[in-house]
Amino acid sequence: MELNRNKKQKINHFLLAALITGGTALLCAPLANTQNYHVVSFILLFVVSILATFMGTGPVLLASTLSAIFWNFFFIPPHYTFHIEKTEDILIFGLFFIIALVNGVLTTRVRKQEKLVRDREKRTNALFQLTKELSKASGINEVLKVAINEIRNHFHIDSLFILQDGENTLRNSGRLQKEKQLTPEEYNAAKWAFKNARKAGALSPHPMGIDFTIYPLQGNRVSPGVVIVKLENEFTTDQQSYWDTFLVQISNALEREFLGEMAQRVRFLDESDRLYKTLFNSISHELRIPVATIMGASDSMLNSSNSSVMQSALSNEIFTASLRLNRLIENLLNISRLESGHISARLDWYDMNDLVNKVADDLKNELKSFTLKIDVPEEMPLVKIDFGLMEQVLYNLLINSTQYAPPASDILLSISYSSQTMLIEVSDNGPGFSEKEISLVFKKFFRVNENKTGGLGLGLSIAKGFVEAHSGTISIENRDEGGAKFSIRIPTEEPDIKNLQETGNE
Repeated sequence: MELNRNKKQKINHFLLAALITGGTALLCAPLANTQNYHVVSFILLFVVSILATFMGTGPVLLASTLSAIFWNFFFIPPHYTFHIEKTEDILIFGLFFIIALVNGVLTTRVRKQEKLVRDREKRTNALFQLTKELSKASGINEVLKVAINEIRNHFHIDSLFILQDGENTLRNSGRLQKEKQLTPEEYNAAKWAFKNARKAGALSPHPMGIDFTIYPLQGNRVSPGVVIVKLENEFTTDQQSYWDTFLVQISNALEREFLGEMAQRVRFLDESDRLYKTLFNSISHELRIPVATIMGASDSMLNSSNSSVMQSALSNEIFTASLRLNRLIENLLNISRLESGHISARLDWYDMNDLVNKVADDLKNELKSFTLKIDVPEEMPLVKIDFGLMEQVLYNLLINSTQYAPPASDILLSISYSSQTMLIEVSDNGPGFSEKEISLVFKKFFRVNENKTGGLGLGLSIAKGFVEAHSGTISIENRDEGGAKFSIRIPTEEPDIKNLQETGNE
């Protein structure tokens, strides 16, 4: 279709050149029988020059030839013959013909050079814009969006990018256009082009029975994949060079993002490996003590006849060690639930005194060496919370205080309510935290003293997750008098009879 349109346009130019030249000669007819017939030659030369500015070489040569013929036949005496009597007229006619031809050809070449320079400038600007947009793109998907849009704007074709999976294996669909699946023939051609770094498909030496043309995207260290387009005609030499430069820019941008993703994947694997080692070391370290306690106490009970008092003491040691093991397992399960997003607060109305008393009773052995001071005002209203989650929050905060506060010191637990917000504060007289530690204290597996026993470094991370499940916040600060203070703020509506009845009906 493109060839037919160009052919038709060329024919129209030939016809137009003939009509304009003939029309000019007709308009100059009044000068035929005068001594000013030489002026006609200048007019015809001017017309040829004008035609050369917007027509090709062929139509200009036709106009030059017709101008010479018309001037000779109609204007040079004797009229209506090709015979020329005067020697000077013969010379002028020869010069006219040569000048008309040279003028037309040179003007056409100048115009072609101008068009070539304009096209090169346009392509250079397009490549600059492509490079600029690709440099701003962040991530493979953004690079592909830029590439698809720029190819459509400058080549007027749609493109499909098929990328590899990171292990030098092509995918079967586009990274962005996932709905576009390749047929087995197209996929085999794409794999061949990717593996051999050569063009395949239609309009290539390796057609492979498909209607699309497949170009490999080659990088210096990583080949990102291939691009698939449907072309009606082969590119010209200039277009092919332009297209190849386009693909080089796109391939470099994709390679850059591929290497970035690979580096990120390596960092993720290193981080996972580090976390795995930390978790493994922490678990083995924390499990060793209660397991050794249980094994030792059990062996003593099995291999000796101890008094009932000793049997009770050994049983108590086993029970205490079992509680510690259970706490470790609970923390691991809770952090897993938090990461999977399966934690959701089941809110109901509760008395905070019941919650505080329950946690204090569960931790009576751990708190024996400390003085737990509880401050819950008598006018403290019922609050809407998830009792189990908040029990675990207080449990972890108090356990944290017992691990770092000096023996015989005070641990303060205060609860208040104001403006539909409950405030819980847990304070101790421990060493507190440095500025760096404060920013890391709620991260998984973070412990202030790695060599000290006392958990996996998950307790505060779990507390933060459970508080956020209540749409609340938890923060930490160092006390002026020494030690640390944890502050929890949880929004909860003010109870009234109507709310309590509605909750009861539910």
